[in-house]
Amino acid sequence: MEIDNPPRFVVQEHYARSHHFDFRLERDGVLKSWAVPRGMPAAPGEKRLAVETEDHPLEYATFEGEIPEGEPGAGTVSLWDSGSLRVLLWGEERIEVVLEGARLQGKYVLFRFRKAGERDWLLLRAKD
Repeated sequence: MEIDNPPRFVVQEHYARSHHFDFRLERDGVLKSWAVPRGMPAAPGEKRLAVETEDHPLEYATFEGEIPEGEPGAGTVSLWDSGSLRVLLWGEERIEVVLEGARLQGKYVLFRFRKAGERDWLLLRAKD
């Protein structure tokens, strides 16, 4: 039942070729994922580029450790934040969620940024 098991989000800090944060939202049995190069926006109105990546299995939500050299994403992954997620809107061009984690709390909006690239989105910390 969804009330007993709300969808979750996870943010993993990832030291790979470049340092970035992996922002993942549970949806349809997978973790929809974006790489956020400059870190998660904290204050309302802050925006960050978020590059859509491949979906990950739900089990990946708790992964911390080393991805070996030669593997995609090789480097160190640590859990930065996680918690529950309430979806307000999930569309092709815009996603609105409320996060309830230890570090991230409140409304976040992802919207497509096609001028930058096909997989590019902007991640905004919205006013609650």
